[in-house]
Amino acid sequence: MDAAQQEATARARELQRSWYGEPLGALFRRLIDDLGLNQARLAAVLGLSAPMLSQLMSGQRAKIGNPAVVQRVQALQELASHVADGSVSAGEATDRMEEIKKSQGGSVLTNTGQTSTTGGAPTVRRVVREIQSLLRSVAAAGDIIDAADSLAPAHPELAEFLRVYGAGRTADAVAHYEGHQS
Repeated sequence: MDAAQQEATARARELQRSWYGEPLGALFRRLIDDLGLNQARLAAVLGLSAPMLSQLMSGQRAKIGNPAVVQRVQALQELASHVADGSVSAGEATDRMEEIKKSQGGSVLTNTGQTSTTGGAPTVRRVVREIQSLLRSVAAAGDIIDAADSLAPAHPELAEFLRVYGAGRTADAVAHYEGHQS
């Protein structure tokens, strides 16, 4: 790999970090490990070709262009956290991965059946991820930051919202969301 390719890969990984919270190679490797998958199976569940998954993981490609795929990534991350905490068995995880694979995405503000145990309402994390997905499907993180900077003098609260949800980490967005509930 020559210097220009190395620089392009580093830039793509930095964009991935700003858009998805971390480089996709690290995110996908963790999903593979946590859910007991291989790359081909992960690609199939996400609805990506194996070469596309490889390009995203290696930093040859920066962005997941399909919002439905982004939602499937988020659903798999949520599933992996449930497997890790023991609330979902390996067998249940396999069944849920089939459901995730079949999901078409649709409106990011639609509850896709993933609910909390408290009255069927979406979990805070799910709502936050849907807001993040919507913002990130509209614009790249750098553009969202530029918009936030433009808004900041007159509308600091809106600027903060854009920065936290459009370019920040999910944990920070969850804290923001919970801090702004009445």
